[in-house]
Amino acid sequence: MLFPSYERKISAAFFCTKCGLCCKNLNKATAYAHLDRGDGTCVNFDSTSHNCKIYETRPLICRVDDFYEQNLSAHMSKSEYIAANLKACADAQHAHKVNNSPTHRERV
Repeated sequence: MLFPSYERKISAAFFCTKCGLCCKNLNKATAYAHLDRGDGTCVNFDSTSHNCKIYETRPLICRVDDFYEQNLSAHMSKSEYIAANLKACADAQHAHKVNNSPTHRERV
């Protein structure tokens, strides 16, 4: 168990809190460089609604479940992957002092 405190909270899917931090900090990972509009924010991120402008056709790297199935399922369990994502989100939200209200969660 890589992230025990997060693995206890896992259902079957990752749920987004719509804080926008993953879409506004693309300069932290080279895999997202082609989506960076120049200030670290994704070209497809709507800052007003905190929604993706191309949600239904967003890149694979932005689709948590599909990315896992196509790239990581042979290397780690789904619960480990979701736990890693939950931890990364919680760490980013803590660092940016973002309150992740559960009323704004949606399945990704």
